[in-house]
Amino acid sequence: MIKSYTKILANKLNEALRNPVLKSMLIVGAITFLVKALAFFKETIVAGKFGLNEVIDTFIIAALIPTFVNSVFISSVTNLFIPNYIVELKNKGNKSSFQSIVFIIVILISLVSSVFILLSIDYILDIIYPNQPQENYLLVKNQLFIILPCLFFWGIDAVLAGLLEVENRFLVSTSAGLFPLITMIVFLFCFIDQFGEMVLAYGTLAGAIASFLYLMFFSFKYKYVAIGKPIFNKNSRQMIRQLPPKVSSGFLSVMNNFVDQFFAGQLVVGSLAALNYGNRIPAFFVAIVIMSLGNVLLPHFSRLVSEDLKSAYNYLFKVLKWVFISVLIVSVIVGFFSEFIIELWLERDQFTSDDTNKVSFIQQILLVHVPFYLCTLILVKFLTSINKNNFMAWISLANLILNILLNIILIKYYDVFGLAMSTSLVLIISSCFYFGYTYRQYKKLSR
Repeated sequence: MIKSYTKILANKLNEALRNPVLKSMLIVGAITFLVKALAFFKETIVAGKFGLNEVIDTFIIAALIPTFVNSVFISSVTNLFIPNYIVELKNKGNKSSFQSIVFIIVILISLVSSVFILLSIDYILDIIYPNQPQENYLLVKNQLFIILPCLFFWGIDAVLAGLLEVENRFLVSTSAGLFPLITMIVFLFCFIDQFGEMVLAYGTLAGAIASFLYLMFFSFKYKYVAIGKPIFNKNSRQMIRQLPPKVSSGFLSVMNNFVDQFFAGQLVVGSLAALNYGNRIPAFFVAIVIMSLGNVLLPHFSRLVSEDLKSAYNYLFKVLKWVFISVLIVSVIVGFFSEFIIELWLERDQFTSDDTNKVSFIQQILLVHVPFYLCTLILVKFLTSINKNNFMAWISLANLILNILLNIILIKYYDVFGLAMSTSLVLIISSCFYFGYTYRQYKKLSR
């Protein structure tokens, strides 16, 4: 009896692994887990080398500005690029011209952003890093000048990774995330004496170059890069028209994190750290799942949409059901052991049992939204594939306003726990609106 059940299970597993979409998800998930684990190891080395001194603070500020540009502008372009590029391929359009347009847009964003940052860095620092000694400002600027060229490499990397993902080369595209981490670890061990306070900035630049060379090698090896004269057609114009709402949506989403950090900074010392620690495991879990699902699903959704829109909707609802149920179960289990996890991970030296209780409760509050948030991120991938970016921009604006209002109200009664409650409530409400809107689009199609 046991052998027969084992055989059935093995057959089911083999059958599942033959599914190319599931296989790609498992590959991306495994590589993402490795990347995140290596990132934790890198942070341990950084903490050991520098502690909590001004080098870390100034590096975070220096990296924050180009990272913001990358997250808002470059990511918006590359997310729009994939579905529209798949349509271009399906219609047997001019893929070399389409690629050239995307490369030009990304390079222009990198150049214009770099010039703007260089001209306005003093004003930016007055806003995000006020009342600091002059030597700290100088340290930020010196590191920023080294990190800023990364914008160019990150932009090209994102397009090349998109080309690889369209062709189902997920192992290659996801593995590129290992190079910045490995390079930084090498710099911390081997070049800290040579570069001193600049080692983190130089490590970041070297990692961006290493990742760029890796993706360039495979993109040209498989002959996915095709550069031609940029000629605008209906598809490329559609992509560009969708860029402003996509950028607006990304900007407003990123601003939510800044709002939470601003409010946490107004509370007692340690509130910001407690909120960050409480969000580490939920964010880690979300990152792994959405990287394994999202990177695979965007090109897959785009192909389904271009072939049979109704089937694409049905596939979406099936994915949402399984993701929500499975993640809900895991979230409940992690929440039940939350205090034990925080105690094992953090409770030592200056981190007391009271700190453990505080952080574990914040973690439990934030775990509530994880199943909803993951479904929202999947819905975002789907709506991007059908170019419904205007709706997402309005929802992002509503989320930001609601987050500010709930922060103001809940912080009065629940302190830092109110910020965690606000985050979970906003993401749950947002998820309901996303699903409702998507379902209405499906019903319109079915009429």
